[in-house]
Amino acid sequence: QVHVVESGGGLVQSGGSLRLSCAASGRTFSGYALGWFRQAPGKEREFVAAINWSGGATDYADSVKGRFTISRDNAKNTVSLQMNSLKPEDTAVYYCAASPTLRGIMAPRFKYDNDYWGQGTQVTVSS
Repeated sequence: QVHVVESGGGLVQSGGSLRLSCAASGRTFSGYALGWFRQAPGKEREFVAAINWSGGATDYADSVKGRFTISRDNAKNTVSLQMNSLKPEDTAVYYCAASPTLRGIMAPRFKYDNDYWGQGTQVTVSS
């Protein structure tokens, strides 16, 4: 199993940028797809972005396309989420997760079926 620790959240003004990082442990890290999810108060956890094991394939929620970029460094066991042009509606706790396949992490049920989540990192965007 891949264990994750998220960091990099904070308070930023609308239009600003933040870079989230996820440090993962587990010897099979490089073989896993990784993704970012977020959960705002009173709302369900939602998919944000995902990247396959090699970094050669990515996907994004429509709400963040063109603003967020996911990347990974298998040598350092990290995955990052560069967030630009932030909006107040991006305010949420952001979580990193792993799955054996990109298809798996993007499946609609993943957010319900995944039994391991990190502690998350809070992102707050002020208007």
